[in-house]
Amino acid sequence: MTGGVTWLLEKLALGEDSTIEFKERITNRDSVAAEISAFANGRGGTLVVGVSDSGQITGVDDIVEAERKTIEICNDSIEPGVHIFTEKLKLEGKSILLVEIPRSLFTHKATNRYFIRQGSSKREMSPEQLGRLMQSRSQARIISFDEQFVPNTDKTILQNDLYERFIGETGTEEQTLDLLRKRRLLVDDNGVWRVSVAALLMCTDRSDDYLYNSFISGVCYTGPHKDANYQLDAKDFKGPLDQQILDAYKFVEKYNEVSARKNIGRQERAQYSMKAVFEALVNAVVHRDYAKHGSKIRLFMFSDRLELYSPGALANTLTVDTLLYNQITRNELLARLLSELQIDNDTLGKEVGRRYFLERRGEGVGIILRESERFSGKTPSYVMHNEELCLIVYAADSLQET
Repeated sequence: MTGGVTWLLEKLALGEDSTIEFKERITNRDSVAAEISAFANGRGGTLVVGVSDSGQITGVDDIVEAERKTIEICNDSIEPGVHIFTEKLKLEGKSILLVEIPRSLFTHKATNRYFIRQGSSKREMSPEQLGRLMQSRSQARIISFDEQFVPNTDKTILQNDLYERFIGETGTEEQTLDLLRKRRLLVDDNGVWRVSVAALLMCTDRSDDYLYNSFISGVCYTGPHKDANYQLDAKDFKGPLDQQILDAYKFVEKYNEVSARKNIGRQERAQYSMKAVFEALVNAVVHRDYAKHGSKIRLFMFSDRLELYSPGALANTLTVDTLLYNQITRNELLARLLSELQIDNDTLGKEVGRRYFLERRGEGVGIILRESERFSGKTPSYVMHNEELCLIVYAADSLQET
């Protein structure tokens, strides 16, 4: 995590600077939140708990409690929350907690103010500084978020078999790097090549380590309400986005009840069109706002409907009423990558009526509405809930009931 004990002893001797801050204990939550957010808004840094301002090792009486408080502060007192790495050390027989704060993809606020590290102390940012920081971190949407680099990453976190799907097999290491850069899977960070958000989501199965909650969560209930007593199954679908789509699809397929009756011949009817479900999952993954820290795609199955929540307000001038008629892609690079990926399963490809994960013809919403209405006789609903788009698909009635 850091340069080791020798590195820390040297830092203690030299004192605080733009990369390191000392705290004897975790008492003032607001002060700690401000320090951590200042590091995250800058180039990152290290908070050392159990050391006085002068660099004297005082130790922490309950290091587990100190770690718990620090994590709690990062989640509850900073907006959006900050992802940290902690390490416990023994120095001179005393317990020390090291908290590493990476440079963040986001701009963080503590005590309703924005701080940044300057020298050995934090400073509240001026409006001009804050504007520049937000622009550079794409919160002003000057650059598509999925093309932004992810701090503290490099090519080594990408998996060969996953990125070769987009660049093919290459000869030399330099040829590989060149193609990764051309495809915007690696992007420049002041001379250092970092992994882009799109590459993180498509070319590694550990995206959640760097982009918190970048997965799909699924829950199935036997009744019409969220009630733990009637929860049948719950799973988180992680890995590259295409695998998340497939796993969530299988989850719905597993609990997509099929009714049947016999008249002249046997009739069968499923609750949901799996073609519509596939389109809905692809749309949720491609159009979600990955800049919304801590939010994830949520899938709920009830006895009478399916609900799919995708974080983020509608892009640009889109409204719920114009979804069917307009196409605006929030994550252009992600859309391109998914449109190049073939569906390997022939049976699945026939079920969803396509060869690739994404067909870029703007037909997804229309397919969801038509297919679902064909099954249930009810038109699905799109509803905005606090910058979160919810799709409600109604289940078809059982053939025995009709």
